[in-house]
Amino acid sequence: MSGANDDHEEVARAPWIPGPRPAADDHADLSSPFQDLSPAREPEAVPEPSPAPEPEPEPEPVPAWELEPDLAPVAEPLPHRVLKSLLGAWALSACSAEETQAVEEHLTECAPCADEALRLRDAVGLLHAERDLDLDPLLRSRVLENCLGRRPARIPVPTWATPYDAETARLDALLRDIGESEWHAPVRLKWFEGERGVHRKTTVAGVIGHLLAVDGLVAASLGLDDPLGTAAAEIPPTERTEMWWNGSHRPPTRAVREPWRDQSHSLIRTASFAGRGVADLTVTYGDFALPLRDSLLERAFECWVHAEDIANAVAYPYEPPSGTHLHGMIDLAARLLPAALAGRRRSGLAAPPRELVTAGSPGRSLHLEIEGAGGGHWYIALDSPAALGSREHAVAQVAMDGVEFCQLVAGHVPPEEAAAGQDGDREAIRDVLFAAASLSRM
Repeated sequence: MSGANDDHEEVARAPWIPGPRPAADDHADLSSPFQDLSPAREPEAVPEPSPAPEPEPEPEPVPAWELEPDLAPVAEPLPHRVLKSLLGAWALSACSAEETQAVEEHLTECAPCADEALRLRDAVGLLHAERDLDLDPLLRSRVLENCLGRRPARIPVPTWATPYDAETARLDALLRDIGESEWHAPVRLKWFEGERGVHRKTTVAGVIGHLLAVDGLVAASLGLDDPLGTAAAEIPPTERTEMWWNGSHRPPTRAVREPWRDQSHSLIRTASFAGRGVADLTVTYGDFALPLRDSLLERAFECWVHAEDIANAVAYPYEPPSGTHLHGMIDLAARLLPAALAGRRRSGLAAPPRELVTAGSPGRSLHLEIEGAGGGHWYIALDSPAALGSREHAVAQVAMDGVEFCQLVAGHVPPEEAAAGQDGDREAIRDVLFAAASLSRM
């Protein structure tokens, strides 16, 4: 029995071995003694990998010229062909600020490009309907003054030609502002003949044709084309005007503006490039002649006078010339007065000279005092066109406003109503005032 008990103890001491665990997808069998009833463990969460840090941007290199200002790059000037190709964009105001500055600086140095720029600007103006802008009449003067105050061109307009340049520019501005119908507005041209004033009716376009025809005398003296042809070179201004009116489109239209403006530009450009000697070139007006310097001054005077005629016809505000230009016009008239007085004597329209002009006695003088803008003092020789007037021999004095004196010379004011102040020899005063009016013509 002892052996059986020993076997039983061996069995009792044998280790306990658990049965196999059911698979995860098996159903639980609660009746199984070997079922594992311990709670199931949740799977451990796998940590997501953290994103890699973005690399910091490298700092931009500092330009050398910011560290050392002396190393700043200098922009090279644009070549001529590039600047010429930009003229169209410049005329349309489509250039950048840098391109605009480069083009405008180039225009002060290159005459062909300056002419092309003007033509392009005029062409741009044709893209828009002409209309009355009703702007401040002094706006154009301020703009021109500001432009001329900048660096001048290398080939400037001669001083003696600037009045003509300024007056033609002002008249062209007036013509640009008026409407199509106003080109046919009636204009009365006034001047003085003998002892009375006369007038002639025409239109705004007819006045510009008149200026074009007479300016042709100056153009011919410079070797430029005469709008009336070479056969009309010796014809006086009045007959030239009648010839142009009779041969042009009836009635004249605004088409006359373009040839007149081109001719005035050609006159200024030719005078500027010709040099100093051209100022003394003779311009013949039929029965009298003037050097080119005085001829362009006379044309500036007539341009202003007829611009006022047009302005009055279309109710447009118009100012007199600048004081400097007005002074030059008055001085020219004062220098022409002795010859005009002698001419009236030959026609029996003025009293004969009273004193014999000799080396010791230049004869009598009249003191002409002009007040206001362009004013000054002139002494007009009364007894000989070749004599020089002097203060010591003055026998009369006339005081007038500068613009009023110019209106008298233009034949727009009767001589009897012109002088504001008179003193001295009444006959001498009358003869000089009528001689001043006789300087006018159509």
